[in-house]
Parts: sequence; C-alpha cells; structure tokens
Amino acid sequence: MEKNIEEIVTSNHEVKIMDRRQIYLTGVKKISSFDHEEFLLETTMGVLLLKGEGLEILRLDTHDGNVRIKGKINSFNYLENKEKMKEESIFTKLFK
Repeated sequence: MEKNIEEIVTSNHEVKIMDRRQIYLTGVKKISSFDHEEFLLETTMGVLLLKGEGLEILRLDTHDGNVRIKGKINSFNYLENKEKMKEESIFTKLFK
C-alpha cells in the first residue's frame, strides 16, 4: 500500500522546546487563535493549547505546517474536546 506525499507530510507532528524561550512545531494545520499569552493550534495529533508570556510568531510556514513561536513557555496541553475549548476560549477573552 502506497501513501501520498501529502498524507506523509501531514501525519508528522513534532514539538521541540529550546530553553523555554522558543517552541518549534510541525504538523500544524491551523492556528485557531493567539495572543501574547495563549495560542490555540490545530495539529495532526489534536488541538494544542500553548500558554506563556510575551508569545509571538517568529516563523509560519502554512505550506508545510511549521510554526516557530518565541516567548516564555509556561505550558502546553493537548485538548480532548476541540469545539468546547474554542467556545470557552472565545467567551473567556470577551469577558476578561
């Protein structure tokens, strides 16, 4: 059974953190929302919530799904229920 190149590229997901100051991600399908304290990313392995301080995008490659973010990385967590977290995130930001 042969796989398409596109299937191989989109199925890979890697997270690399350097000194809690930069994070490099592959397999990113979409950035749902972001600000200086939080990024919500849809990856090939699920929805990833990244939290920190002074976060900003250094590099975004939409073709290959690679993202590099700098700032102080405090946590990252894969979320189980994508739709619920999107709604909570929007409402949380509205009422801050």
